[in-house]
Amino acid sequence: MDRTYTRAEKVERARLLLKGAKGAYGDISGIERRIDRIDARAEERWAREQQALAQQHERAKDEVATAKAREKAAIGRDEKRQAKQTLRDAEKRLKAAERAFR
Repeated sequence: MDRTYTRAEKVERARLLLKGAKGAYGDISGIERRIDRIDARAEERWAREQQALAQQHERAKDEVATAKAREKAAIGRDEKRQAKQTLRDAEKRLKAAERAFR
């Protein structure tokens, strides 16, 4: 599974790996447990971030659909121009959300 580490977690994990490598002939179960806890937190963080990105992506798709409907229902030159601009902005946000979600 993918993981998202904070800067402090990366440093701590690297330090623990080095410490484990130096003491490879002894008991390193405590070090392994600490690394596993760091990995578990990173996996949980990654899952939450992916869920949030998926929700953001869905909201952006809904926003584009709403903007398209407004554009179709617009009456008058100014209202149509404003609806088109709103649609363009919504499509830009959707593309950004798609890039972030990948």
